[in-house]
Amino acid sequence: MKKIGLVALFALLLAGCDDGGEKKAQENLRKAEAALEKENFNEAKLQIDSIRILYPKAFEARKQGVKLMQQVDLKEQQKSLVYLDSMMVVKQAQLDSVKGNFVLEKDTAYQEVGNYFYPTQTVEKNVGRSFLRGQVNEQGEMSLTSIYCAGGTLHHTAVKVSAGDTFAETPASKDSYETTDLGRAIEKADYKMGEDGGVIAFIVANKDKNIQVQFIGDRTYKTAMQPNDRKAIAELTELARILSGMEQIRKDKKEANLKIEFVTRKMQEQKEEK
Repeated sequence: MKKIGLVALFALLLAGCDDGGEKKAQENLRKAEAALEKENFNEAKLQIDSIRILYPKAFEARKQGVKLMQQVDLKEQQKSLVYLDSMMVVKQAQLDSVKGNFVLEKDTAYQEVGNYFYPTQTVEKNVGRSFLRGQVNEQGEMSLTSIYCAGGTLHHTAVKVSAGDTFAETPASKDSYETTDLGRAIEKADYKMGEDGGVIAFIVANKDKNIQVQFIGDRTYKTAMQPNDRKAIAELTELARILSGMEQIRKDKKEANLKIEFVTRKMQEQKEEK
């Protein structure tokens, strides 16, 4: 009986000492709070997550961890917004410094997004010319259009550009069309950047070299790419980089604001439950 009593007493002492890891979990919380104070958000999240993994029975610490995680998420997104705003200022300054070099064509009656062209490549300045024309929409999406009107029909759907022994070739265009103007056949085919077989990048890399353009259809037609056309594609590529960067910032800001809205709402709901 005496031995049984000692075992029972020992079990009770162990039970009293077993707090589910609350003390150790509280130490992780303190580390998380310190990391949050220093805006080390990843470390704060790591410390909070470790409580759930290492001390699943530390219910009080886990409850506090949920609230602390909300503070981490909120402050992280708030800091992200400050950074994104500063980056937008930089991008806007870059845009302001170059957008005067381009022509923006936009009919607000039916277009929500306009397109930038290089002045030497506008339609009215290139009647009857076969060439590659670049354009960038206001969201930073760039595309290339091959325009053929050198007589007869090719039914072309691709182009190949070459400089010396190197070349790039588009896949077949997903958007090609043919028309006539005063009896002259006009063919056009569009190629989006990223779906152009590297033709745009090739032109930019070889903008100071002589580039030959080959229209590929039922037969082929070759012509030399004029210096102004090479310059146009190169400068439009830089414009696309700026505009697409701005568009990405807008998307990131929208996402950050949605996260802030969600966390704020959850925090308010928890207050109302008390």
